[in-house]
Amino acid sequence: MRQVLAVMVTFGLLALTSPSWAGSASEEGTLGQVGTGVGSVVGSAVYFPFKAAFCILGGIGSGFTLLAAGPESANKVASASCRGTWVITPDVVKGKETVHFVGEPSPSPQTKEARVE
Repeated sequence: MRQVLAVMVTFGLLALTSPSWAGSASEEGTLGQVGTGVGSVVGSAVYFPFKAAFCILGGIGSGFTLLAAGPESANKVASASCRGTWVITPDVVKGKETVHFVGEPSPSPQTKEARVE
């Protein structure tokens, strides 16, 4: 009776599995997911204070730029310092995405008008 039960359990387990290539990259194992998650949290904890300080200093610098060069230049300074990557995601840890410490400045109103026309 035990042998019959063992054979039934074995066939039942085999029926639940799906064929796949060894070392398939399509599915990441649990340990890999935990590793990238931990790397993401630790990376963000280290990265975020530097990005926040850069944004605050950029905001202060954009105030001086406003006085010296006008609102368009001040907008470029503030946008470049406060845009970009703020959080290290698991895709960044895996190398699928890149970190942009300095962001792209927002388009100026004149550039937006030129695109519409």
